[in-house]
Amino acid sequence: MTTTVPTPTTAEESGIGRFLDDHREAMLGQLEHWVRIPSVASQPERSLDVERSARWLAAAMREVGMRTEILWAGPAPAVYGEWIVDPEKPTVLVYSHHDVRHAKPEEWVETDPFQPVLRDERLYGRGASDAKGQVIAHLWGLRAHLADRGSVTDDGESDAADDAAVPAVNLKYIVEGEEELGSEHFAALLDQERERLACDVIVFSDTLQWKQGNPAVVTSMRGMTGATLTVTGPARDVHSGAVSGAAPNPSHALVRVLAALHDDAGRVTLPGFHDDVEELTDERRAELEALPFDTDVWLERTETRSVVGDPDRTVEERLWARPAIEVLTLLAGDPTGFPRAVIPREATATLSIRTVPGQRVERVAEQLRQFVAAQMPEGYDYEVAIPEETGQDPYVTPTGPALDALVRAMERGHGAPTAGRMGNAGGGPAELLGRVFDAPVLFIGTGLPEDHWHSSDESIDVRTLLDGAASIAHLWSELADLPR
Repeated sequence: MTTTVPTPTTAEESGIGRFLDDHREAMLGQLEHWVRIPSVASQPERSLDVERSARWLAAAMREVGMRTEILWAGPAPAVYGEWIVDPEKPTVLVYSHHDVRHAKPEEWVETDPFQPVLRDERLYGRGASDAKGQVIAHLWGLRAHLADRGSVTDDGESDAADDAAVPAVNLKYIVEGEEELGSEHFAALLDQERERLACDVIVFSDTLQWKQGNPAVVTSMRGMTGATLTVTGPARDVHSGAVSGAAPNPSHALVRVLAALHDDAGRVTLPGFHDDVEELTDERRAELEALPFDTDVWLERTETRSVVGDPDRTVEERLWARPAIEVLTLLAGDPTGFPRAVIPREATATLSIRTVPGQRVERVAEQLRQFVAAQMPEGYDYEVAIPEETGQDPYVTPTGPALDALVRAMERGHGAPTAGRMGNAGGGPAELLGRVFDAPVLFIGTGLPEDHWHSSDESIDVRTLLDGAASIAHLWSELADLPR
């Protein structure tokens, strides 16, 4: 079926684009205020800050016109907001998160992580892009949507007294506070609030965009699980001068196992790892090939310096359509301070496993356990810890009217035809959301590869933020006629 997409105008020329440009300073000011709250869920001493972040967001939602409530997913506060217009209209559930990764201030050169600064059309600060900026885009996208419907005052506040001051669809928001910890309690929260969160379509906003001014539609997300491999050698740290050459060194055993995970060409060698992987359809392969992907530009934008991995697959396939295993941390001996010249008792590595359609977390976990058992040399004890309960399976957005609406909204919001369709290399609870509510998941994000998520000097591109908010504003209108 052919979908007719109106010729896009530039975001600045549309009423929605003008509204957002006129309120740019207020929008950035709100994001700056929120970034100053260090909502690092992985640090217990920041637990009160995570709650402050949730309560800040709840108040910001109420200013737009929503009813809000703090819901608790285990120890983490999630923010629920809703604006129910008419039960007969389509209902959209928006997902994102307000917790952020910890930061190493000594590695930041643009600013302190929680002291946001605007420089060269980028707002720097931890969470500016991942994912507080994405949530701010939703708040101001809704304001722009209401303004376009003639129901927002000049100062950007909703006019609740006006009967027209309502969105084109019913809106529900769930913004969790433990995404950076793996969303351990999120499934239980969804089960508990299943009736309240029921919806016709889900909008997932924790993703990257293709390029500033050249948007692409994300239609897939890889799954993910983690693993920790701990190898034990001697009963205690032992002076290398006393036993060197005759004692088991867990560092040697660990790196031997890790090195065996890939062949010399960069292919994953885990037996059975690729057996369940679904091959790309001709349509999906054509979509990836149609993207204007330039390896040199990608290397410059990501600062990765070189391309590795399966040489039989394109970079796009490696990123979005093929599974991967990465070593994230290695720890043994004396990583800081003056070395004690000992053979360490223990060596540990953490792994990140990205999965694709066809693979399941529990099966990959068993493959890894069997692999380690086969590769581990004699004379060592070891443990493989895989938190399967927090594993996330991959997701692919189905074709249909909801996806067609997203394409139209993005083209209108960015004022340009989409560059094509891409995937999201990272993970998230998209498959969980789609399965629980039996609804399609649409991905719309305002991040870019050069935003430095999880790294030093995280930032967000202001133009991409504004265009993303404009796309969200248009999306609510585009989804208004979605079949229930």
